[in-house]
Amino acid sequence: MDIVEVSPRDGLQNEAVHVTTADKIALIERAIASGLRRIEATSFVHPAAVPQMADAEAVMAGVPRCADVSYSGLVLNRRGFDRAVMAGVNEVNCVVVASETFSQRNQRMSVADSVQTVRDLVDDARTAGIGVSVTIATAFGCPFEGEISESAILALAGQMAALGVDEIALADTIGVGVPTQVSRLITGTAAIAPGIRLRAHFHNTRNTGYANAVAAINAGVTVLDSSIGGIGGCPFAPDATGNIATEDLVYLLDRSDIDSGAQLPELIDASDWLSGVLGVRVPGQLARAGSFPS
Repeated sequence: MDIVEVSPRDGLQNEAVHVTTADKIALIERAIASGLRRIEATSFVHPAAVPQMADAEAVMAGVPRCADVSYSGLVLNRRGFDRAVMAGVNEVNCVVVASETFSQRNQRMSVADSVQTVRDLVDDARTAGIGVSVTIATAFGCPFEGEISESAILALAGQMAALGVDEIALADTIGVGVPTQVSRLITGTAAIAPGIRLRAHFHNTRNTGYANAVAAINAGVTVLDSSIGGIGGCPFAPDATGNIATEDLVYLLDRSDIDSGAQLPELIDASDWLSGVLGVRVPGQLARAGSFPS
């Protein structure tokens, strides 16, 4: 099971405390030291929209470059894509929002326009030699529109598959999904996008994130997003709370005999360190309880 460590981007973007570039790089270094090899390092959005990500280029200039580590950057438009390429990302993570209202608030464009953005960028990414991952946000529910039809999600997944992207992710942006819903959507996406890597992104807002992760694995997902310490949230989603915690997820995987390549002692240390950086105890549970057997 591969893990995409999202704390440097999706984790930090919703934090009120300003985190220095040096600490962001240190967080990435700690993630790599724990064995994680896919890191969502930053996002290339306008600084006015997400001030925490204003130093995207500086972060990418300072990260260690390792042959087996892939850095991704979130991009929402052509400008962000061009910045990401210039900064030296290994892959871009594009976002298509399933909810029209959320798409307008989050990306200031329609769902159709965001699909067109991905269409316009795929070939250029190939030319630049970088991978393309597409996250379908609010796939399990929207804070403004409520339930999103599964047929709409699968239609978007089909459009992304037709564009030839490398990976499709279904994101529970506000943490409302449940395992039965996860199983249906992952199974449906696998059928409509054969041969394309599937990833899932869960928030633990309503304490269903880890159950959803298990359901996703059982349905065939090979990549899960998580965040050291369980930090995170979306600035544009009311009451959005953190991602599933990487250390908690790795404990779950380890005890289930599923190899992730990540090491719990280093992750627990990173979680404790991050609490110090943020000045509050992070939400993850494992760093408090400890591993088992100890």
